[in-house]
Amino acid sequence: MSAFVAELIGTMILVVLGDGVVANVLLTRSKGEGSGWMVIATGWGLAVSVAVYAVGSVSGAHINPAVTVGLASIGRFPWADVPIYIAGQLLGAILGGVVVWLAYRPHWQGTADPDLKLAVFCTAPAVRQFGANVVTEIIGTLILVLGVLAILSPENLAPETGFPMGMGPLLVGMLVWSIGLSLGGPTGYAINPARDLGPRIAHFFLPIPGKRDSDWAYSWVPVVGPLVGGVLGALCYRLLWAA
Repeated sequence: MSAFVAELIGTMILVVLGDGVVANVLLTRSKGEGSGWMVIATGWGLAVSVAVYAVGSVSGAHINPAVTVGLASIGRFPWADVPIYIAGQLLGAILGGVVVWLAYRPHWQGTADPDLKLAVFCTAPAVRQFGANVVTEIIGTLILVLGVLAILSPENLAPETGFPMGMGPLLVGMLVWSIGLSLGGPTGYAINPARDLGPRIAHFFLPIPGKRDSDWAYSWVPVVGPLVGGVLGALCYRLLWAA
């Protein structure tokens, strides 16, 4: 139960700060309106760091089903615990979407473009080609999971050999920042099924004025792509580091 609560809270923090920065940049009359992709990518990287610092000592701060499944696929996490982790992550992401809606409540009415309102909650491709979009999500999540495992390895994260242990969450946030800057353009870099699906569900149910549909036709891409990429990233790590 403590791991479930930690994954719920950690993922909620991730979405509150991550979707929150998107709302700040996109919604009309927000103080950060129009500040651009650099602000969004930076905000998401910092969101990951804060979430991992908050719950890492309790659950390991997976805060991402792709990480959970990836770790389980190489024997670093028990398959029996995967459902409870993913349930916590998805519920936390839904709640995070609700919190962002509350925080920016006066701005929904004033924002005319329904696509911008949806973009606060979930990703959409710049060019809608499902095959190419899945590949982009696979690549981004592969790098995420491989990078996280490498950063947290004793060779890189231990006072005797590399960075002090307390640097781990910050370095993971920098990894997500890098992925956003380099690979975020085609699909908005979900790289996390819960981060995309949970707020998309919140968007569907919330009374947002002038909202559009929740784009369920695309919703499978940021779920399937990251799950495949997470497994591939974990397998690459095992091949490189655990021979």
